[in-house]
Amino acid sequence: MKLAFSTLGVPGLPLPDVLSLATAHGYHGVELRAHPEEPVHPGLTPAERAEAAALFRAAGVEVVGLAGYARVAAAGEDGPVLAEIRELVRLAHDLGAPFVRVFPGAGPDVPREEADALAARRLGAAAEDAAALGVRILLETHDSHRTGADAIRILGPVGHRHAGALWDVLHTWLGGEQPDDSYAALAPHLGYVQVKDVASAEDTTPLPLGAGAVPLAECVDVLTRRDWDGWLCWEYEKRWYEKAAPLEELLGEGREYLARLLGEAA
Repeated sequence: MKLAFSTLGVPGLPLPDVLSLATAHGYHGVELRAHPEEPVHPGLTPAERAEAAALFRAAGVEVVGLAGYARVAAAGEDGPVLAEIRELVRLAHDLGAPFVRVFPGAGPDVPREEADALAARRLGAAAEDAAALGVRILLETHDSHRTGADAIRILGPVGHRHAGALWDVLHTWLGGEQPDDSYAALAPHLGYVQVKDVASAEDTTPLPLGAGAVPLAECVDVLTRRDWDGWLCWEYEKRWYEKAAPLEELLGEGREYLARLLGEAA
């Protein structure tokens, strides 16, 4: 497995500095938070996109994916949601990123079957466009569909190889799902895996990997036993928790912790 971290942990940091952190601490890739307050977002010009891609190539670091915020199960018309996803897909293509992250985002008042069908219809439509550009759209286990069992209700009916899953291990754990069960549900669709750690279900302030209660060892063990060889991406939510320790101070120990888990599971 290859190791990456998300720029959610280093809000607003310029790309050269992000890449310096990756190379200094032995990370093979970076997940880019695609938001207007970040250096990379769909509003970039063609020249700016080319410059960003060149920086990654020169550093020998891969763009794992773009973390977008489209919500495929949200109430409303399909058009704006599909337009947002297509913008992200084009940006990913221009940067050489294989994946785009989307959220479920169903509202609490929408019946489950309706939300599932809405999300599946949108993902199916967007996957056709993504396939033409060589990008996969990944539905993250998050919010209204936080477990693998939830996500598969959407992905199963889509049945398109360019619509897949992003396993956020925090959310499947918060949803009460065991790692074996999460993997079993998501495996046919799995793009990559986000790892993180927190103290408890009640206190989700980000912690250094291995310092909290999330069953990271079990998750890595499941992936290793199944010979999965994709990305493990550390999503440290510094953007939402300003008082959390700086990610820059934790990256080295975090990589060593993940490397140790991989070694013990092998």
